[in-house]
Amino acid sequence: MKYFIYSVLSLCLAGMLFFGYKAYSDAKGYEKITASLVVQMSAKKLAEFQLKELAETFSLGFYKNDKKKNLEVLRKAGMERKIQSQSATLYFMLLLLGILGSYFLLSLRAFTFFGAVAALMTLIFGLITPIMMVTIHKEVEYLGDVVLSFESKGVIGSIVKLFENGDLVVALVILLFSVLIPMIKTFSLAFVSVFMQSSFAHGIVKFFKMIGKWSMVDVFVVATFLVYLTVDKGEVSRAEVEVGLYFFLAYVIVSMLVSLSADKMLHKLKG
Repeated sequence: MKYFIYSVLSLCLAGMLFFGYKAYSDAKGYEKITASLVVQMSAKKLAEFQLKELAETFSLGFYKNDKKKNLEVLRKAGMERKIQSQSATLYFMLLLLGILGSYFLLSLRAFTFFGAVAALMTLIFGLITPIMMVTIHKEVEYLGDVVLSFESKGVIGSIVKLFENGDLVVALVILLFSVLIPMIKTFSLAFVSVFMQSSFAHGIVKFFKMIGKWSMVDVFVVATFLVYLTVDKGEVSRAEVEVGLYFFLAYVIVSMLVSLSADKMLHKLKG
């Protein structure tokens, strides 16, 4: 029975990898299509569109303006990719819940191992998948809604951009608390589950208990990052949350549960 459960959980992890990658690729596809739409909504492109509309009107149907149709095709394709990324994220989260539900069926050691692997997958997809899409736009007479700038970044991409822009302090804080510490913590939890007899394992859990009061810094960093992206730049900003945020927040919750499991496992072993 135990090995059957291990096999099911291994399939769940494989399914998480598949749906996580699908969510990531669809989110990047949606980002690419949106970027194409933004280009078409620049002042220059909208002016060209208006001229073509006039040409179609005065030509009495002999000249066809295909741009409107092409834009609709792009919007439809973008919406499909967005829905697909959300669906894949939902399936990923359901499988993740299945891993967490195995707590009632497995030993603490086995749960800590599978939970740590699931947390690592969740973290990786949370770091590389877009978190938020922000557009700065302005209403211009005769042209309509003109897009002035467009940003879509995940945590890793934003860290790179912050370094390039010289915002070293913000970049280092996000790098430390959203990438380095979570990675080290997750690998350490997996190590603890495999080598729980080692005295080093007890030291690892003790260390992460000591810094446990900083566990919510992960969430704080994401909030800071989102505020940084959506800061008022003098025009109207439009923000759209992407699926990467759900991956990252799910990691924060799972990592805390797995940490508690590892602590309970070692405490029971000690007793």
